[in-house]
Amino acid sequence: MMATDGTARLILVLALAPAVGLGVARFAYALVLPDMQASLGWTYVEAGFMNTANAAGYLAGALASPWVARRLAPGVAVRVGMLACLAGLGLSAATADFALLSAARLLAGAGSALAFVAGGAMAAALAGSRPERAGFLLGLFYAGPGLGILVSGLVAPLVLHGYGAGAWREAWAVLALACVLPAAALFLPLGPPAAASGRAGRAPAVPLLAMAPMLVGYGAFGAGYIAYMTFMIAWVRDAGGGAVQQAAFWGVLGLAVMASPWLWSRPIGSLGGGRAIAALTGVTLAGAVLPLVAEGAMVLFVSSACFGSAFFAVVAATTAFVRRNLPQPAWPGGIAAATVAFGLGQMAGPVATGLVTDLAGGALSAGLWSSAGLLALAAAISLAQRDVGLHRTAGAAPGP
Repeated sequence: MMATDGTARLILVLALAPAVGLGVARFAYALVLPDMQASLGWTYVEAGFMNTANAAGYLAGALASPWVARRLAPGVAVRVGMLACLAGLGLSAATADFALLSAARLLAGAGSALAFVAGGAMAAALAGSRPERAGFLLGLFYAGPGLGILVSGLVAPLVLHGYGAGAWREAWAVLALACVLPAAALFLPLGPPAAASGRAGRAPAVPLLAMAPMLVGYGAFGAGYIAYMTFMIAWVRDAGGGAVQQAAFWGVLGLAVMASPWLWSRPIGSLGGGRAIAALTGVTLAGAVLPLVAEGAMVLFVSSACFGSAFFAVVAATTAFVRRNLPQPAWPGGIAAATVAFGLGQMAGPVATGLVTDLAGGALSAGLWSSAGLLALAAAISLAQRDVGLHRTAGAAPGP
């Protein structure tokens, strides 16, 4: 039941920021990639580089967010990020130039990070005003990326099918138009006016060495998961899946992402050290490996449900680790360190997977197996992480 003071409604509006920035501007690339690659003659390395550019933009935007937060109100930062995402999507539809397409992916990545971080901060503040419902309310925000994945899965494959081969520009254009209305909703009043945060005091040092297993494991996870989210539609297509099956596969993935904030909240809250991160990485690994060892449409749907339910929850588990182990003034530094590790992994993963695939003569299975190996490594390393012991906050609410 919705909060009577409109808190849930405001958070649902804020959830449109990750729906556009992550669900569409980042992850819809996988849906359009096969047609782009065939039309433009890209190697798998070139195809992967586009998501590397997006990840680089996201990392830059995330690192710039504290600087932006000292100068802009959170609602303004969300809107600036949305405009950057729309510009990136529009540019993707307007050019076939590799450098300009890379710039479009970079711009969309930076915008999505800015909108996600600022929107998440606003959602957390709103949820904090209703502590008895905070978990449910935060879950509404973090279901946003799944909504964007679901919508893009219903739109892009059918546009490509309707217009025929070489219609990747039309697909990007329709996706950009589909994002205009949700982005416009974020220009409506988002609650009481909030000022920029101003200068913060000196934050405590983050124990990077003690957190090394989590950080290294999280980086390996970033490198491993992004290959699935970049190349799996190409795998579905190569296996004979048409537009309807591609849409259904991506739609199931989106629904699973929407369910994940509530599905895994208990293990994230109860498992100490890196065990929650390792367990959820293991579930992600199972979803990634399944189509490599079995065939059939049902296998693909189970894979997307398994993968979608867990990969975003790994982000939440990492944040929960930071909140549980560090004093509150150190949370931004701890989350920033994790963001850097994850971002570097996301940047390396698509190109590395593409390189392995190209070296294997275009056998996509080779690249996907290499990414699965990275996920297995990430789970093993994360399992070695122990609680740091500097701070304990029972029941800390997870969030990216």
